[in-house]
Amino acid sequence: MHIPVLLREVLEGLQVRPGGVYIDATVGGGGHAAAILERSAPDGRLLGIDRDPEVLERARERLRPFGERAILVHGSYAELRRIAVRYDFLEVDGILFDLGLSSWQLSDPHRGFSFQIEGPLDMRYDPGHGIPAAEIVNRWPEKQLAEVIRRYGEERFARRIARAIVRNRPIRTTTELAELIARVVGRGREDQHPATRTFLALRIAVNEELQALEQALPQAVSLLRPGGRLAVIAFHSLEDRIVKAFFQRESRDCLCPPQVPVCTCGHRATLRLVTRKPIRPSEEEVQINPRARSARLRIAERLEDPTRIVRGVLGR
Repeated sequence: MHIPVLLREVLEGLQVRPGGVYIDATVGGGGHAAAILERSAPDGRLLGIDRDPEVLERARERLRPFGERAILVHGSYAELRRIAVRYDFLEVDGILFDLGLSSWQLSDPHRGFSFQIEGPLDMRYDPGHGIPAAEIVNRWPEKQLAEVIRRYGEERFARRIARAIVRNRPIRTTTELAELIARVVGRGREDQHPATRTFLALRIAVNEELQALEQALPQAVSLLRPGGRLAVIAFHSLEDRIVKAFFQRESRDCLCPPQVPVCTCGHRATLRLVTRKPIRPSEEEVQINPRARSARLRIAERLEDPTRIVRGVLGR
């Protein structure tokens, strides 16, 4: 059963209200979407987007009781504005990004996301597009492979792992790769498998996740009405840094270096920070849903007047 992370905090942060118009840019299993539709009843609308056609079908079934109030689209949030325009979701009240991997994706051995279940080295959200992880593992040069593991997985043993992968090619399954990494770097921390960071890095590279997020955030802001809110749940530091930097930049009126006496950039703030620090799940939620442990929620609000200077930040 899919359990939506930080559900109460998301609903409160987005200020979901009856009749509101919302976008769930990563609809996944539909947990957040269903709660948004319930709270926005009787006539609130939601546009749900997901790259994974199998997960989207699960969401479609879950959201079927809401009828025409829920519109689900197979696509990437990197094309958020194009999709929103096509389905007339402009001037929306709230947009949510839940950047985590669903439990269904992890538990399906054919998708290759988990190092605990034997499966093919795939890791694509959309199996019909892009290159599978096997292409990177078995064909990319050692230097390029090491850079991917180091940059996206923040793995200090990236060179050692890349060297071992190249020497042991071809590697055909998830468990084969995970066992190789464990032999190379040792078991390490008890609470984290030594292959965790490498699998994360491969998944990010395969799906171009960070590039898509950087493209999507400005589009999301452009779709919000004044006073509308943008909420993003990140699960690892690279995603959270991108969101934090974007929110901070868009909450400032000038981006010129401090040594420049007069503003020449012409930038005007578009957002007000609602959360100074990310909202983390409670201990109770983590006990119920261990997947929530690394979740970090940030929220920002579209400014009424983009030219005004932002003064003050609401924190938790």
